[in-house]
Amino acid sequence: MLVTVGAGDPARRRRVLRSVPGHGDTVGSHQSPPILPPSPLPRSCESSSTVHEIPPPAEPLSAGLKQRHLTMLGLGGVIGAGLFVGSGAGIAVAGPGIVVSYLIAGLLAMLVMRMLGEMSAAMPASGSFSVHAERAFGRWAGFTVGWLYWLLLVVVLAVEATGAAKIANGWLPSVPTWAWVLLFMVVFTAANLAAVGNFGEFEFWFAALKVGAIVLFLVLGLLAVLGLLPDTAPVGMANLSGHGGFLPNGWDGVVSGVLAVVFAFGGLEVVTIAAAESDDPARAVGRAVRSAVWRILLFYVGSMLVIVTLLPWESVVPGQSPYVAVLDRIGIPGAAQIMNIVVFVALLSALNANLYGSSRMIFSLAERGEAPAARTKVSRGGVPRLAVLASVAFGFASVLLNLKWPDSVFQYLLNAVGAVLLVVWSLIAASQLRLRRRLERAAPGALTLRMWCFPWLSWAALAGMAAVLVLMLTDDAARPQVLWSAGATGVVLAVALGREWRDRRDRLRNPGRQGR
Repeated sequence: MLVTVGAGDPARRRRVLRSVPGHGDTVGSHQSPPILPPSPLPRSCESSSTVHEIPPPAEPLSAGLKQRHLTMLGLGGVIGAGLFVGSGAGIAVAGPGIVVSYLIAGLLAMLVMRMLGEMSAAMPASGSFSVHAERAFGRWAGFTVGWLYWLLLVVVLAVEATGAAKIANGWLPSVPTWAWVLLFMVVFTAANLAAVGNFGEFEFWFAALKVGAIVLFLVLGLLAVLGLLPDTAPVGMANLSGHGGFLPNGWDGVVSGVLAVVFAFGGLEVVTIAAAESDDPARAVGRAVRSAVWRILLFYVGSMLVIVTLLPWESVVPGQSPYVAVLDRIGIPGAAQIMNIVVFVALLSALNANLYGSSRMIFSLAERGEAPAARTKVSRGGVPRLAVLASVAFGFASVLLNLKWPDSVFQYLLNAVGAVLLVVWSLIAASQLRLRRRLERAAPGALTLRMWCFPWLSWAALAGMAAVLVLMLTDDAARPQVLWSAGATGVVLAVALGREWRDRRDRLRNPGRQGR
């Protein structure tokens, strides 16, 4: 069945979404061989959003990302300031039990990454989970999750730009914060406008530095625990068993720790968006996900274990980096400045990745008729420049709100996207549960990367995210984020359903009219 989009503009009636992966080319991505023959598909494989086959987009995105870019993006994408600085808040409420908190949150993130990797390896698309949600549930789902994620990225982009600018201002106080923000935004905008390879190179080296910093920290920490560094003695288990024990605040502390750290794993989604711009998207995303999931858990849980083994948990101050405290403890000179550099790089990396991810998401939405059609225009180098500029414009607006009204208007924006990541992850899990069954029937060969213990772990992940949302409602500090995010989700969902109602009405009035 064909569905109309927009008010008669043929450019906006791009029928680019297929209900079964591989039946034609991927959405807004580098063309790859179809994973299904062009023969008619079984009716059982179709969803209510099924559309007819169409030619591929006239202006495909570049295939300028290499496997090394995606591998490092998968490893470094979730290593950010939330780990290096924000982990202090988790330790303050959970004590040594923060290790369990990170293990729980990390396992949840691993399951989400595996589910998303399964779908993206079978159906690479620049819209990633937004396209998967549309295939699974219909246009309303793709529209809702796509726009919510775009809003999340452009708002958080302001936090990262401002945070990096404040660090730079500490080094060069004569340069105002706003000038640093402007410089960072201009540099990364220019890089993203020029070629996707620029984004890949920036992220490769940013991620390499972050991963290198974590690995070096783990090595130094282990040597310090064993008493193998100069002027150190083995610390034993005193900090794990003393000061109230391993769970000084009980399991309530562990749960509070999960709420404090789960959002630090945001960013894992970008690698599946970027994979669509590699020369072999299906293979690239599979390799990136496989190489990342266990290492990420090791980095997070391992570094937390080092911290709470070397430091009494009560000495950790929320808002201050526990990594700096550990480096000071083992006698590393200039520890604070070293960590400032690492956090600075992490913030710039996140800024770059969020600018890239938001531009590709709005490009994909436009390709499917869910955003202004002008956003689909692509340069000769395969870059969606208008999509990049649109994201930058809203990013600048967020920065101005953050600089002008950080505790009022911008705080409302932050609350509105505070729990959006869990909405995105929940739709990823729900989409995987539905699409996996269709793939097994129609294209089992496309499942080159499979979710573990399907469907049990998929359901477990979905239940885990629901539990986190419920627990956030019981927490005074987190409750406003859930309520504001629910409001934002409701508004976007209402717009999506309103568009569907309008299109259904138009089809009834004009039965012969074609469109999506």
